[in-house]
Amino acid sequence: MTHFDAASAEPPHPAARAALAAAFDEGWADPARLYRSGRRARMLLDQARAAVAEVLGCRAREVVFTPSGTAAVHYGVAGVLAGRQRVGRRLVVSAVEHSAVLHAAETHVTQVFSDGGSTPRSTVSADSDAEPTIAETLSASGVVSVVGVDAVGRVDVEAFARELRAPGTALACLQAANHEVGTVQPLGPVFEAAVTAGVPLLVDAAQVVGRLPVPAEWSVLCASSHKWGGPAGVGVLAIRKGTRFAPTWAVDEHEDGRVPGAVNLPGIVAAAAALVARESEREAEAVRLRALTARLRAALPNVAEDIDVFGDPDDRLPNLVAFSCPAVNAEALVLDLDEAGFEVSSGSACTSDTVTPSHVLVAMGAADRGNVRVSLPFGAAEEDVDRFLAVLPGVLDRLR
Repeated sequence: MTHFDAASAEPPHPAARAALAAAFDEGWADPARLYRSGRRARMLLDQARAAVAEVLGCRAREVVFTPSGTAAVHYGVAGVLAGRQRVGRRLVVSAVEHSAVLHAAETHVTQVFSDGGSTPRSTVSADSDAEPTIAETLSASGVVSVVGVDAVGRVDVEAFARELRAPGTALACLQAANHEVGTVQPLGPVFEAAVTAGVPLLVDAAQVVGRLPVPAEWSVLCASSHKWGGPAGVGVLAIRKGTRFAPTWAVDEHEDGRVPGAVNLPGIVAAAAALVARESEREAEAVRLRALTARLRAALPNVAEDIDVFGDPDDRLPNLVAFSCPAVNAEALVLDLDEAGFEVSSGSACTSDTVTPSHVLVAMGAADRGNVRVSLPFGAAEEDVDRFLAVLPGVLDRLR
């Protein structure tokens, strides 16, 4: 099998495997304890935190570890909104954020209403049978502002800046790069507008850490270990000094009182080892993978006349290509490609059990098309890409 779904999970890096085994031997104790094995575990935790912080470009004390990237997003959104509730309760997000961000926004809306907020207005006609999209539901709340994107999935910078200036805005969220179509977002001008407005910016950097230079333009950053070749079950939440953060959940002595519960120390050590290794390989591998995905982007429209390729052709993740073939059922295409030896994904990048058009495609104006996402892992071979392009026409012909 050839794994072409690295955007969901990158195969484990050899450095992660070695570090995980060593950490089980050396890092099994509670790092909060003062006895020898506890101190040894603490040293491992501190070293891992410092290594991750160096790659992210922040201080070690600004980094906390969470049980997942999704947990990092939820803690980050809720903590900053609670810390800045005197400013207001308004949240700004882009229409193509990962579902973790959008669900965190939904939770915030629910909390506002439970605290006595007004009932949200409907954005869908009473005569309509259409289910409102998640963006429509959030926008209807009056608490969350959803900023649109263009046809390649890039956020409208002027509209985002305008929403940042609205009174009562407590937090804004903008991904570094889109999980489904690969478009890199214009963080620079958006962050500049956020600083001018005095609004912290939370950046979901899950797809860029380990693949592109980590952006410097953020107040809060979230990432996930298994996206860069570390183990699943380790998320990263980085909160820059000066960003107000108030946990609304029960906390303890772990992770500077921000995230409760014992940390997954072996997983954290393995995640840090994988990230350091990836960072040393990243630049050269990005050039190589970008050439392979450029070949895919150029070749796919010639496979079938109705294939459309999504995302920005230039300002994009180096390893990801998303395309659609409307005349073919996307689920059947994924399954037939699996039979042919290729693991790809379809539908929403953040919903594994559905291949219906995602909120990202809806926002881009491609709501009637099911998408297939090919995301190459580190080390993907040129011959595998050649074989994929050779296999795909026959699979499509059978399905047609």
